[in-house]
Amino acid sequence: MSSSLGLSPEVIAYLAHANPPEHPVLARCRAETSRLPQAQMQISAEQGAFMQSIVRMISAKRAFEVGVFTGYSALATALAMKDMHGGAARLLACDIDEDWTAKAQTYWREAAVDGIIDLNLAPAAETLDRRIQAREADRYDFGFIDADKTGYDAYYERGLKLLRPGGVMLFDNMLWSGRVADPSDKTPDTVALRALAGKAKADPRVHATMTGVGDGLMIIVKK
Repeated sequence: MSSSLGLSPEVIAYLAHANPPEHPVLARCRAETSRLPQAQMQISAEQGAFMQSIVRMISAKRAFEVGVFTGYSALATALAMKDMHGGAARLLACDIDEDWTAKAQTYWREAAVDGIIDLNLAPAAETLDRRIQAREADRYDFGFIDADKTGYDAYYERGLKLLRPGGVMLFDNMLWSGRVADPSDKTPDTVALRALAGKAKADPRVHATMTGVGDGLMIIVKK
């Protein structure tokens, strides 16, 4: 979502003024993506800044992302990690769309973070499974999930295996433009999001917090 749910244009403009300016490549990515028919798939600028703050707070050095689109969120994460850890930072990016990720890679190259991003064009669950099988469990600091909603539970379970204790995983679109609050909405995506919210709330393995950032950002901290 290009702006946080329910915010007026005036408040959005105020947030943009109150926050530090975006990196110029982030700004260009967001502006160019906003002209695409699928622009609603992109996260807001304030959400990108929020994610960067989380990455910095936990000093994330290794991260994974499921759902790349045109690369804004991965770019935001990679910029923050590279600023702290230089070329030692690593971001595993998972997607299946060659066209969107080709656009993403142009922004990554322009911002000089392409060298720390490992793009995998394959079903994300399979990519994450391969990393688990490669003994990378408990080795990731941060994860961001913004992909097919019916796949969220699978990404949640695999992400928890990859995260170290104290690691953070963010799930986007958890408010689904408010549809999750409509009990008459029984569509598969809405049902999947409600189910994950309930599961995370009761999961003894994590601390879960639902926020109104963007279209609803759920924060998962692995115990």
